[in-house]
Amino acid sequence: MQLDPYTELVQLRDKTINNVYHDHFKLNELHDTLIHRVADIAINQVSGQHGPPPSPFTFFVMGSAGRMEQSVWSDQDHGIIYLDSSDEARSYFLTLGKEISKGLYQAGYRYCDGGVMASNPFWCKSLNEWEQQLSKWMLESTWESIRYLLIFLDGRSIYGDVAYVEKLKKHIYQNMNQHHLLMKSLSNTLHLKKGINVLGQLLAETHGAHAGKLNIKEIGLFPYVNAIRLLSMKEKLYETSSLLRLEKIPDSYFPASDKAFFKKQFLKLLTYRLLFSDHKDYDSGHYLAVSRLTKEQIREVKEIIKNGAVLFHNMKRLIEKDDSVENE
Repeated sequence: MQLDPYTELVQLRDKTINNVYHDHFKLNELHDTLIHRVADIAINQVSGQHGPPPSPFTFFVMGSAGRMEQSVWSDQDHGIIYLDSSDEARSYFLTLGKEISKGLYQAGYRYCDGGVMASNPFWCKSLNEWEQQLSKWMLESTWESIRYLLIFLDGRSIYGDVAYVEKLKKHIYQNMNQHHLLMKSLSNTLHLKKGINVLGQLLAETHGAHAGKLNIKEIGLFPYVNAIRLLSMKEKLYETSSLLRLEKIPDSYFPASDKAFFKKQFLKLLTYRLLFSDHKDYDSGHYLAVSRLTKEQIREVKEIIKNGAVLFHNMKRLIEKDDSVENE
């Protein structure tokens, strides 16, 4: 019986994960290796059945994969951009997108609940169609359209021509000001889930499968990720990693010492997630087991959460200040 071509990746993951799960950088290198290998196998599979790709293209990842901030388990967030707008190319690359999604699922990456996958025609388009789609999102500026634009800006090419993702980001940046995209994106991310109550205690989940645990994704990571993304948009940066974006943000916004401080805080938070979530599956990896923390670690987690809120409010002040100057 012929083995499924993706089985080797499950074996590679199982063999390697215990050596890297506690190290944020090594873990995300492993994810990149697995995702790239899935794309490689999928292209060979589709080429064997339908011939070689009819057009240059790129397969890109978004979300935590795009930012190189995945935990032990991850879901799928990806798309395809191809050059040729023909029906043949559309059919071919949608077939490829479905094969990649299937391969990633078999390699341990669950399907995206929101359908942000190259198996969905919405995220598998020609370069020209992508430009039109991005323009439409900017023009509509609904909450959902802005969310899609923010998702796309975390896009990072994994396989193929990296220039396509950068060209489309440039298209967003060139049209950003006329659509007041920064202020709209700020409004889209304003809600911060409270993580500390008035008595200074961590606000863990009170019921459900994760009762007694802290939602580290929404409470801890989101304020850092959203603040840094918006500042990188303001500067029209092409980096996707929050840590790399923070490095590139001008010192005029924050002194270098502050940037180093926030970078260290964010990295500590990623490490806490790796060390103190149980990682049984994708969802459980977003919750911190507070009962496993010492008093000193609880104190540190509180400080990291507070500093994330400080960074977010500093970003908000900077963007609102510049917007008011532009509108004078």
